[in-house]
Amino acid sequence: MTRRAARPDEIRWHAGSLNNGVFIRAMYGLVRQLPRGACYQIAHPWTWVAYRLMRQGTRALLGNLRVVRPDASERELRQLALLTYRSYAQDFVDFVRALSMRREEFEPLIAGFDGHRFDELLADGRGVIVAGGHFGNWELGGLVIRLLRGLPLAVVGRPEPSAAVNELRRQLREAFGIETIEIGRMLDTALRIRRVLSGNGVVGMLLDRHIGRDQVEVTFFGRPTPFSRSPAMMAYLSGAPILPSFVIRKPDHRFDAICGRPIRPDTTRPADEAVRQMTQAFAAELEAKIRAYPHLWYQFYPYWTP
Repeated sequence: MTRRAARPDEIRWHAGSLNNGVFIRAMYGLVRQLPRGACYQIAHPWTWVAYRLMRQGTRALLGNLRVVRPDASERELRQLALLTYRSYAQDFVDFVRALSMRREEFEPLIAGFDGHRFDELLADGRGVIVAGGHFGNWELGGLVIRLLRGLPLAVVGRPEPSAAVNELRRQLREAFGIETIEIGRMLDTALRIRRVLSGNGVVGMLLDRHIGRDQVEVTFFGRPTPFSRSPAMMAYLSGAPILPSFVIRKPDHRFDAICGRPIRPDTTRPADEAVRQMTQAFAAELEAKIRAYPHLWYQFYPYWTP
């Protein structure tokens, strides 16, 4: 039987009890005080504990990985699931530590950056929609754009369940001049995105989770999967290209900030057709990256349901 992507109202984040202001602020403080290697060492046993005790999340990871790696053995899938927890913890550590870095400290952390893509696309004066997924260190990507390129950036996202965590994220982004556009009233959100693009700025959006009716169906790992519709629709209406972008950890714990081929809106097509085509093109880029680095796709809930 074909499996479809889970609806947001079917999803319960398995670590929701940890997604609160007290816990997150404590972790931010700890990570900032300790050396990077010490943070990794502390995280190593605790991610094993999370893997063992957060059974709902681990079952979800294993189910998702079976779709991504259908030929893998159960042992290989369990190793990948544990590695996913550990990669997520390391990405958290590096993002938090980067928040207190100056450019000269941050620059060595980024081994490669396709920054020329931004120069080429912004030359058209329509802005750029940077498209990502819950893959790799997407939060670090915002710092790459701001610190290494100095471009105006707004990040579009769903509000956190915890008001304290939501405010903390907003403050951290604001410290780098990154605007936060929360998904709320559709017209207000669209107008704020359009304002950034019309000023030839950069808008960052994640596509691999949808909210309510804001969805378009694509084929993802051979399954019909709803992705967020808004990024491609904003591209269609504004003329801004979509730039697939991913921040991937290297074995030496530096990062490659990789940009894919720009996806340009085809306004000669009907809107629905063009939106589906653009979103499918991004889904294919994301799928290729996940196949190469399955432990960097952070979906801790059953992404597809029976």
